[in-house]
Amino acid sequence: MTSLLPNPDPITIPLVFKLCSFPPPRRLFSLRLRRFTRKSSSILPFVAVSSLSATAAKPTRWREKPELAESDSISLLNERIRRDIGKRETARPAMDSEETEKYIQMVKEQQERGLQKLKGIRQGTEAAGTGGFSYKVDPYSLLSGDYVVHKKVGIGRFVGIKFDVPKDSSEPLEYVFIEYADGMAKLPLKQASRLLYRYNLPNETKRPRTLSRLSDTSVWERRKTKGKVAIQKMVVDLMELYLHRLRQKRYPYPKNPIMADFAAQFPYNATPDQKQAFLDVEKDLTERETPMDRLICGDVGFGKTEVALRAIFCVVSAGKQAMVLAPTIVLAKQHYDVISERFSLYPQIKVGLLSRFQTKAEKEEYLEMIKDGHLNIIVGTHSLLGSRVVYSNLGLLVVDEEQRFGVKQKEKIASFKTSVDVLTLSATPIPRTLYLALTGFRDASLISTPPPERIPIKTHLSSFRKEKVIEAIKNELDRGGQVFYVLPRIKGLEEVMDFLEEAFPDIDIAMAHGKQYSKQLEETMERFAQGKIKILICTNIVESGLDIQNANTIIIQDVQQFGLAQLYQLRGRVGRADKEAHAYLFYPDKSLLSDQALERLSALEECRELGQGFQLAERDMGIRGFGTIFGEQQTGDVGNVGIDLFFEMLFESLSKVEELRIFSVPYDLVKIDININPRLPSEYVNYLENPMEIINEAEKAAEKDMWSLMQFTENLRRQYGKEPYSMEIILKKLYVRRMAADLGVNRIYASGKMVVMKTNMSKKVFKLITDSMTCDVYRSSLIYEGDQIMAELLLELPREQLLNWMFQCLSELHASLPALIKY
Repeated sequence: MTSLLPNPDPITIPLVFKLCSFPPPRRLFSLRLRRFTRKSSSILPFVAVSSLSATAAKPTRWREKPELAESDSISLLNERIRRDIGKRETARPAMDSEETEKYIQMVKEQQERGLQKLKGIRQGTEAAGTGGFSYKVDPYSLLSGDYVVHKKVGIGRFVGIKFDVPKDSSEPLEYVFIEYADGMAKLPLKQASRLLYRYNLPNETKRPRTLSRLSDTSVWERRKTKGKVAIQKMVVDLMELYLHRLRQKRYPYPKNPIMADFAAQFPYNATPDQKQAFLDVEKDLTERETPMDRLICGDVGFGKTEVALRAIFCVVSAGKQAMVLAPTIVLAKQHYDVISERFSLYPQIKVGLLSRFQTKAEKEEYLEMIKDGHLNIIVGTHSLLGSRVVYSNLGLLVVDEEQRFGVKQKEKIASFKTSVDVLTLSATPIPRTLYLALTGFRDASLISTPPPERIPIKTHLSSFRKEKVIEAIKNELDRGGQVFYVLPRIKGLEEVMDFLEEAFPDIDIAMAHGKQYSKQLEETMERFAQGKIKILICTNIVESGLDIQNANTIIIQDVQQFGLAQLYQLRGRVGRADKEAHAYLFYPDKSLLSDQALERLSALEECRELGQGFQLAERDMGIRGFGTIFGEQQTGDVGNVGIDLFFEMLFESLSKVEELRIFSVPYDLVKIDININPRLPSEYVNYLENPMEIINEAEKAAEKDMWSLMQFTENLRRQYGKEPYSMEIILKKLYVRRMAADLGVNRIYASGKMVVMKTNMSKKVFKLITDSMTCDVYRSSLIYEGDQIMAELLLELPREQLLNWMFQCLSELHASLPALIKY
């Protein structure tokens, strides 16, 4: 028989068995089984075993049952376990309490630093006593018809601010009037300032599904609770990711004196923010023993690349390799050129570009050099993440514009963070990255000071007209400059080419897009950089990083098809010199644009000052919603309460992170006081060949963790089909004991109609768990007293039904574990 767990215990004992009716045996033999290594008699069934001859026919299927269970309670629980804890639990080893305390303190200190950074990014007042920030709205900034959230009542529509005389006074006071589903409410202005939030729903309509009711706030309370539970899950996952990273160790890099010589080659005067970023990265590399994971957020042209170059030099001079990852080959080529030029004074440091521009032989040669350690700095696109690229001694990963990579590439990037230092460069970071940085779970250096010679880009937004396009291009060409002309798709490039060749017959015009032959694209970009091509018609392949000093006008057609971060990056392709730069954004017809597209364009117009990439990312989150803040669709949870209240709840939760802890108990100390010993059918016993061995393996799986028990059960069903009811009872008892251990419950017993669970969980944790339970039946029946969770049933249940009740109830409680930090 194939074992369902690896390396089974070889200790065996004889089993006393009795005959059963299937099939008639030729001779009897002793069956030897593994012995339980600890007390587990409570789950051992009374098993009837038939002895078989070596040649007896074996049924091909246990009663021809279907391959897997369809929708039984164990299958449903297994699905939830796989969904909720599969990836996380298998990847991160548990920590003991002492280690956890140390890291939690580090997280809290880091979070405080993150919140301090927020002061420079978002205008807000410090919330009293929380150390967080208030997202409450100033009632005077509201317009009639705006949707607002009252923290205690729910969602309403702002009507206006009027004077009214209160009952107990003759002096008129200012009141805020809010319309709800069943009437009008008025709040004193001071109270409204403390309790009102602007309601922004992350979708196109910006409108809530319904207004709340003044007469029944229970619906609102449920919505708020759902949002709170979603936040707790986010915080815990962030926390566990960060704790896991803090546990990784590497030796600090030496402080090399030649670093000063390398830094002195920088031809510009560093801005104060740049100097701080240099210092932050140097400390990460030379003073800390944990791998760096730092975000450098700076506007286009503000000097992020120089920060990366100094980090690369520090790592490479210590004998390690550095990888520079760019989203497009155009940007990778530019990084390669910049790095090659900067490191030209150090011939011992070899720089290589891995791209589709190379022949197969060149690629193979580079792959060998990377593997042997003969290439110190490797620049390229996502191909650098492939399985064929084997690094000799990788020390640093520099990621430019992480938001441009796909999900699989981001997962691969994340996998590097446990072993190498990671530096991420971005002008408009993805919202998830932004808030990881701001809440301190990820280090961030913000470069918001523009270089002294930089001038803000003048942004023009209007409907498309050929005359406007021609005029804009003519103005740039007349001052000796070059023009980017960007479209969202390859399809329209030829049409624009014909139009521009007719309008400017004597001007060199070229096209660039990702589907061109490698050499053709490389030559086109090279000629444009040299100034030989005056107008470049292209897709957003030029979105990131291109630095062409003489190109100071960009025309973007069909802007409604670009994302806000994309538009911001495209606009940043111009204005790199001391000339005034222009960005012309054309849309087809305003009546055809969605509310979301209009708001996106309005935000871009407002963020025309230098250094506003962070503010724009925050606006973009408000417009696009929370779809990517945590890698999952969270928009429903945010929509329940609105973005502003959601964030205030998030920061409040972060400040009380230590309250989200639950302490598991060892599996072998959990007692389930229910006397139930089911008898397995003789046919099933005979089909399994060795049922006691399988039950022993099940016990070992349950003792290890819930993931192992789930895998055991799925393997059992895959191999033998759906188990009979008596075997299901045995499995359920194991599941109950495992879930109890995870929840900190060390004993479960029944006394008449009362079920009692002895536990170590706190009252706050119990409230969070019960608030997040989806089943009202179990939630309403549970009460917390002292160190016990109790439930009074309607009647005293038979033992098997009582076990089923325990299984369902603990499944509900166990579903809340992703919202708790587990030790």
